[in-house]
Amino acid sequence: MNEENEGKFYKLLLWLQTHIKERTFVLFISFLVGIGSALAAVILKKTIHFIQQLLTANLQEGANYWLLIYPIIGILLTGLFVKYIVRDDISHGVTKILFAISQRKSRIKTHNIWSSLIASSCTIGFGGSVGAEAPIVLTGAAIGSNLGRLFRLEQKTLMLLVGCGAAGAIAGIFKAPIAGLVFVIEVLMLDLTMTSVLPLLISSVTAATMSYIFTGTEAMFKFSQTEAFVIGRIPYVLLLGIFCGLVSLYFTRSMFKIEAVFRKLKRYWQKFVVGSVVLSLLIFIFPPLYGEGYDTIGSLLEGEFAPLMSQSPLQDIGLGYWNIVIFLTLIILMKVFASSSTNSGGGCGGIFAPSLYLGCIAGFVFAHTSNYFGISATLSEKNFALMGMAGVMSGVMHAPLTGVFLIAELTGGYDLFLPLMIVSISSYATIIAFEPHSIYSMRLAQKGELMTHHKDQAVLTLLKMENIIETDFIKVNPNMSLGDVVKKAIAQSSRSMFPVVEDNGKLIGIVLVDNIRNIMFRPELYDRLHVSRFMVSPPAKIINNMPMEKIMKIFDDTKAWNLPVVNEDGHYLGFVSKSKIFNAYREVLVETFSGD
Repeated sequence: MNEENEGKFYKLLLWLQTHIKERTFVLFISFLVGIGSALAAVILKKTIHFIQQLLTANLQEGANYWLLIYPIIGILLTGLFVKYIVRDDISHGVTKILFAISQRKSRIKTHNIWSSLIASSCTIGFGGSVGAEAPIVLTGAAIGSNLGRLFRLEQKTLMLLVGCGAAGAIAGIFKAPIAGLVFVIEVLMLDLTMTSVLPLLISSVTAATMSYIFTGTEAMFKFSQTEAFVIGRIPYVLLLGIFCGLVSLYFTRSMFKIEAVFRKLKRYWQKFVVGSVVLSLLIFIFPPLYGEGYDTIGSLLEGEFAPLMSQSPLQDIGLGYWNIVIFLTLIILMKVFASSSTNSGGGCGGIFAPSLYLGCIAGFVFAHTSNYFGISATLSEKNFALMGMAGVMSGVMHAPLTGVFLIAELTGGYDLFLPLMIVSISSYATIIAFEPHSIYSMRLAQKGELMTHHKDQAVLTLLKMENIIETDFIKVNPNMSLGDVVKKAIAQSSRSMFPVVEDNGKLIGIVLVDNIRNIMFRPELYDRLHVSRFMVSPPAKIINNMPMEKIMKIFDDTKAWNLPVVNEDGHYLGFVSKSKIFNAYREVLVETFSGD
């Protein structure tokens, strides 16, 4: 932007600030965010489908060796694009948004508007076993963040626009406006207030409308309920929810461990080789793992499972009752390896689609197996496949409301609203007993950087060590005499505590004035006693990168009011006081939640 255009833009900003109320202007920006998010979603979906159609249109029944090559090419192209053009980490899109919100920055880099679109299109189009939803959510959030920054909006409004972008992305890619709104509240953990609900709704509805215009008004999956739900099936619905919760737990824990294994591979090419080879072999053996897997979901919701094995080298085993159950069970077990290998090997994608995919298969396998044993009256495999989608999504994301509304809007299956709720709640209750954090928030929770709906915990998350540490304490040396301590430390300071630091900078103790009050006025002891004789160990040491919640627990356990802060090597950095934390807590509480 040249100087002339920049001057005109600043005049426009001034005019807007003078003539339009801020709340009205935010509603207008949320409308623009909805349009931008929907257009990005439509472009992403059409690009992925174009690439997939181009590559898979001529695949024959039986073993297809092209499936060994396509995923490797996709991950390679994506990895090179990210490594040499983007030059930034664009994986784990929802986690990045959670981190941005937790840091009160709400600043998402401009390149995320387009980089995730290109990378995920290439990854998924060539067969990467992940979903396009997390990249598009990051894209929508980047649109909201950068539009807000363009118009110089303040911090809290920026955070809201990030939520608007995420809501618009979900609504646009799934044609599910309610699910978009609920996702922001449940997963991104933005508090729902009268100030925030209207912009979120505007973005969601606008995005869904734009998606209708470009892709039609039909639901994403064609689902016709040919068998009515019977109240007597509720016990089996509860059991399905528990089963989905266990599948969610397996997926979450396994993905976290597999990613940890890949992190131990330090070089990019090592990760690429391992990830791409694992992915291509899995897709060759289990072709339904190719891409998002929405074709598989569509087949199962229509009650058809024969096409799932048609392009697999395992098709010769036949479609016997247990053969299909074993085949689908192996897919449930292998999906987490395929998805983790895709992202860790250099690809770009999310776990929205994998969770829907796993849930659909899990629900189908549950009903199919139950029907074989004839334990109850026949269960509708289509209905249970639909309910399984809600169950696994609710468990993986720790978002039961999102699971219910998304599946209902995706399929038009509103007649199954009650069993969808039962499955989602029971799945969530099952996984929460073992894993307190969703797959998105586990990384941040381990670092103490996760914002929650609990205001006390949220405020502690927002507090940063650099804002509360005090560094004006006079340091003393263990070889310093009592006389030097009195003259050079106590007489020169209003503090009653002094850190004892070695020449190498390491903290080895503290000197408390109260402990030496009986000798500090006896000059005859000034040269005889040294700091090493009367220093004491601190009740505890605070590591500078500790989560604030853990720091407060240490204060509670030790009953101390001041504690020294050191780095991971034990070098002294300063002191932190409980009163300083309380004062900072009140300031952040007023600043962050004053609009509630």
